[in-house]
Amino acid sequence: MEFIADFHIHSKYSRATSRDMDVEHIASWAKLKGITLMGTGDFTHHLWLEELKAKLEDLGNGLFKYKDIYYILTAEISSIYSKNNKGYRIHNLILAPSFKAVDKINEALSRRGANLASDGRPIVGIDAQEIARMVFDIDENCMIIPGHIWTPWFSLFGSMSGFDRIDDCFGDQTSKIFALETGLSSDPAMNWRLSSLDRFSLVSNSDSHSPQKIGREANIFNCELNYATIREVLKSKDKKRFLSTIEFFPEEGKYHFDGHRLCGVRFSPEETKEHKGICPKCKKPLTVGVMNRVDQLADRHEGYVPDNKIPFKHLIPLDEIIAEVKGIGKGSVAVEREYHGCLAKFGTEFDILMRASKEELAKGLPKAIADAVLRMRDGKVKILAGFDGEYGIISISSSGDNSSEGEKQLSLF
Repeated sequence: MEFIADFHIHSKYSRATSRDMDVEHIASWAKLKGITLMGTGDFTHHLWLEELKAKLEDLGNGLFKYKDIYYILTAEISSIYSKNNKGYRIHNLILAPSFKAVDKINEALSRRGANLASDGRPIVGIDAQEIARMVFDIDENCMIIPGHIWTPWFSLFGSMSGFDRIDDCFGDQTSKIFALETGLSSDPAMNWRLSSLDRFSLVSNSDSHSPQKIGREANIFNCELNYATIREVLKSKDKKRFLSTIEFFPEEGKYHFDGHRLCGVRFSPEETKEHKGICPKCKKPLTVGVMNRVDQLADRHEGYVPDNKIPFKHLIPLDEIIAEVKGIGKGSVAVEREYHGCLAKFGTEFDILMRASKEELAKGLPKAIADAVLRMRDGKVKILAGFDGEYGIISISSSGDNSSEGEKQLSLF
């Protein structure tokens, strides 16, 4: 069975998260998007866990169901700790095969002093290696996926907070880690430049804090819908069953380039090098973004493609396409009305973005929107790269080449 999965989201109990991030709204929006399997997010929070236990049907195979949508039990842990006289801030996604395992994980974290009631994504002072050992001791079938591994402030390879090598983070637990989350500011092609990552399945997830952003990054599988099979597919990096990932254009991510948001300074890695890593306005160190960090750790040239790659697709969410075509904000009523009108004709957002033919798009969508979708598929987009917490600016306009500094033409892989 071919299906789309988004493993990493947050519930209404996480900070800065929509109150609509409940079971009903998540399922409703997953159906609109065309997603079959959702992560629950936040299973460490007692109120959310109660809601999950009350509303999800246990299928007995490690997955759960609400109406037409399948769920897998997930949570994100923020570890802030010191190791070898250096501070680290690492986010890890935990996937569990049962509520029994979840209860034991929560109990173990609480015994170590974690305040799980404070936030859906709890902050703990526990070494990432120790968390991995704890989780795998509870149930060896759990999965730990380091989250958004290049984000500067909270990630495995973060320029401000992370390690240079996976082994340095997870030690003797490294062999039990077999998947990594690339994050919004990087795509698989950037990660292929590190030979040390070849053995890992590179997954992509939305890390959504609101229902509308579910599926902005996701994974496409062709396998049985059960926990054990999905785990085996990821562990073996099975190209026949892990078909591809759905990606942001990484330049749109908030940390793709270097810079200082408050100073309005946005630098490519080359420009940062020219300025010796110092902001020309405030004279303080720049926030080093994902592209620069990849350059620092890479042992391969840009454009290298490993033999065992999992393909990927760059997509732009449909509401963003509609908003640009109409020249209005994507949160407007007019965009919402047009969005639902488009879905009424095609079924799901991913049907429009990936599957519908040129002829079907021309017949079923307003011409400007159909043309914009086709330009997106062809990679005819321009993006002003994101930096220091500011999203990149995307353009799919067909009117001439008005590229400015920091913009570049992109092509689909």
